[in-house]
Amino acid sequence: MSRVLIIGAGGVGNVVAKKCAQLSEIFTHITLASRTLHKCDAIAVEVKENYGVDINTIQVDADHVSELIWVIEHVKPELVINVALPYQDLSIMEACLETNTNYLDTANYEPPDSAHFEYSHQWAYHEKFKEKGLMALLGCGFDPGVTNIFCAYAQKNLFDSIETIDILDCNAGDHGHPFATNFNPEINIREVTQVVRHWRNGDWVETPPILEDDCVHFTFDYPEAGPKESYLLYHEEMESLVRHIKGLKQIRFWMTFSEPYITHLKVLENVGMTRIDEVEYEGHKIVPLRFLKALLPDPGSLAANYTGKTVIGCVLRGEKGGEKQQKYIYNVCDHHEAFTEVQSQAVSYTTGVPAMIGAMLMVRGDWMGEGVFNVEQLDPDPFMDALNIYGLPWQVVDFQGKLP
Repeated sequence: MSRVLIIGAGGVGNVVAKKCAQLSEIFTHITLASRTLHKCDAIAVEVKENYGVDINTIQVDADHVSELIWVIEHVKPELVINVALPYQDLSIMEACLETNTNYLDTANYEPPDSAHFEYSHQWAYHEKFKEKGLMALLGCGFDPGVTNIFCAYAQKNLFDSIETIDILDCNAGDHGHPFATNFNPEINIREVTQVVRHWRNGDWVETPPILEDDCVHFTFDYPEAGPKESYLLYHEEMESLVRHIKGLKQIRFWMTFSEPYITHLKVLENVGMTRIDEVEYEGHKIVPLRFLKALLPDPGSLAANYTGKTVIGCVLRGEKGGEKQQKYIYNVCDHHEAFTEVQSQAVSYTTGVPAMIGAMLMVRGDWMGEGVFNVEQLDPDPFMDALNIYGLPWQVVDFQGKLP
């Protein structure tokens, strides 16, 4: 039915490749590409063993548009699924434009030399994709991605207007390491050490980073995980949701961190290991954070012994039929179950499954458009149905708790 090219062979690429292979009647030709070919080949072997499906592998440096163009022209995919580094979003989008290929990613662009991410870089491509009759779908992971879909579903089916959204992301798992990150360490640490922002009454309000003593945090009682300390954090889906959710007055994002994680990260920051600028070391220029990445466990290696669950969802407050109401829409994902199915931990699983679903809706024609879109701009219903089918079932309950 369709040919897809998956770029990126890390933890999320592994999940996307295997979930696509499970639907070989839809994804009839799958190619997995990465700078590190042996990672692609290892995933291809597991796909063959687990599902009896052959996928092709190819090497590409996604920093270089010319290499990407050659690979896309060689593979001839209907859709490129980008699960590479956020630094590479624009080069992959450029290559898709040059080859008249549709595009999907899970995280927005971030300049390599600045720990600051925003959608403006990619939204600027809207007219270019529209002129070519192509579709680019941004942020089709979990957060961003499923959290946006939860909000769109609530706007369509549960509320007449939504006033506030609180996105709550809890990883209540245990990987057994003193310190490790659940996805690319470089991206993860850049994300959590920046100044925090949330949106209120039309303006972005800044608060201290999570490593500061006066950062904003509170204890939230998560379903199946229990009470966890949750820290206010800036996250990219807020930037698009303030555009697309009618009547919104406030949106915030919260993420759980353990005390040992915060302590380790404070020490690393204090000694300069989270710096993203180059330093001179024995005649060579190195970026400390990239050196730290090389020392930390590969997030994919955490999966085998990971226990516990993730709980990610949205608390929404608004009106329906003139009545005030609060709803909590959430998913619970088990690390061990994710490993049993696709040899992944739940953080990669919750990102890779939505990417596969978004790709499926695009190639089937359920989601169609010309230009650049965030997922909440599209019909949430088929996506929500697919979440229940393909491994990320969700719940909607009346919210009775309190938020700060």
